[in-house]
Amino acid sequence: MAGHSKFKNIMHRKGAQDKKRSAMFSKLSREITVAAKMGAPDPDMNPRLRAAVNAARAQSMPKDNIQRAIDKASGGDAEDYEEIRYEGFGPGGVSLVVEALTDNRNRTATNVRTIFSKNGGNLGASGSVTHGFDRLGLVTYPVTAGSADALFEAAIEAGAEDVESGEEVHEIWTAQDSLHEVARALEEKLGAPESVNLAWRPQTSVDVAGEDAEKLIKLVETLEDDDDIQTVWGNYEMSEETLEKLA
Repeated sequence: MAGHSKFKNIMHRKGAQDKKRSAMFSKLSREITVAAKMGAPDPDMNPRLRAAVNAARAQSMPKDNIQRAIDKASGGDAEDYEEIRYEGFGPGGVSLVVEALTDNRNRTATNVRTIFSKNGGNLGASGSVTHGFDRLGLVTYPVTAGSADALFEAAIEAGAEDVESGEEVHEIWTAQDSLHEVARALEEKLGAPESVNLAWRPQTSVDVAGEDAEKLIKLVETLEDDDDIQTVWGNYEMSEETLEKLA
């Protein structure tokens, strides 16, 4: 659930997502349960839950697992999860925003701080990083959904603000308050998206290569391996040459 498409490309090439399927399902289930607990248990009436269910379906999560996660919220036996954001700096001067859902704030804070310090990073104070990012809505589709021109036309008609098409994914950016309206309009034309969520989009990017790139990937991977971490966003870019060396 990395927050940067280029890092996702590396993950796909390494086959790491298959190895981490169980952990991914656990995180998706947690988000579904939290979303259902905060609003209606019906995805059609709860935009956050709808986005969580779509994300789970995009990862081929079984229907029974999705329903159990929803039922857990309404059954009253769900843990009380707290949403927490951490901000820090990685190798090469990269800024990272880490989003977590946890039932133990102290445990998560300790784990995140340790991961940063052991992997060439530093955990910062609240606001130390996010001032360099814009809080926007993000809808993603695989490249198989259509050409860059087709996605751009559909996105603009749906009310999106910007579209970025890469080798493996189309990223459609929206204003925060119009995210679910745009996502619903796109779904009518293109089918269910791969993901729908609020995102941190960097205002400027940092090019990372060599040893810094290796350390950064290790840092992000280790953060994502933590059960409490849902998403990691960064302001880094890597050249195709660097990506090939890391693949």
